[in-house]
Amino acid sequence: MIAPLIPYAIKGAIWYQGESNAGRAEQYRTLFPDMIRCWRRDWGQGDFTFLAVQLAPFQAAKAQPADSTWAELREAQLRATQVLPNVGLAVITDVGDAKDIHPKWKKPVGERLALAARAIAYGEKNEFSGPIYSRLEIKGDQAILHFDHACQGLEARGGELKGFAVCGEDKKFLWAKAEIVGATVAVSSPEVAQPVAVRYGWADFPEVNLWSKDGLPASPFRTDNFPMITTPK
Repeated sequence: MIAPLIPYAIKGAIWYQGESNAGRAEQYRTLFPDMIRCWRRDWGQGDFTFLAVQLAPFQAAKAQPADSTWAELREAQLRATQVLPNVGLAVITDVGDAKDIHPKWKKPVGERLALAARAIAYGEKNEFSGPIYSRLEIKGDQAILHFDHACQGLEARGGELKGFAVCGEDKKFLWAKAEIVGATVAVSSPEVAQPVAVRYGWADFPEVNLWSKDGLPASPFRTDNFPMITTPK
C-alpha cells in the first residue's frame, strides 16, 4: 500500500496506530523503528520527520496497580523516539475514553503533533514534548525521579500527583505518594521501606496528572523491566 507513494516527495509522516499490536510490545520495540528506517531508506530523502501518537487510555481503570499490555505498547512507541533521530511522540493520556478505542477529542492530538512538527521538521525553538523519565535515584525510603523536557518545571494538574506506584525487592507494586520537589518527583510509600522501582501511568487506562509547565503531559513509564506476570484464567 505504501510502495506506489514512494516515487513522490515526502516531508514527514504521522503514525496513529498500535491498538492491534497490544500484547506484542516486545516485537513492536524493534518492528516500529525498523519500519521507520525502511520508509526513510526507500524514499531516499534522509531522516525525514516521523511523528507518532501514543495509545490513548482505553478500557476500565483498575483499582490496584497491575501489568498492562497497553502500557508496554506505549513504552515501545516512546522507545522509537529514543533510538532514532527526528521522531516525535504526542502523549494523549488526557483524552482517552474507557469505552471507545477511538476517542473523539482530537484537538489536543493535532495541537501536540503540530508542536512536534514545528520543532523537528521546521527547526522552531519550541518545547514539543512533555516530561520524559530519564533516571531514578534512591534516597532512603524515597525514589527520586528525574526528567527530560521539563526545563520550565513540573506541575500536578487538578490536585496532588496521582498514578505513581512503587515496589520493593518483592516486586509488588503499591500506590504511592508522589510530590514535586524542584525539577524532580519524590515517590514513597509507608509500606515500602526500600524502594526498588517506580511505575507511572502503567495501566490500560492511566489516571495521571503530571505535566510540564509548558502545558504537555508526561509520558507513562516504568523504571523496571520486570517480566509481566500472567494470571491463569
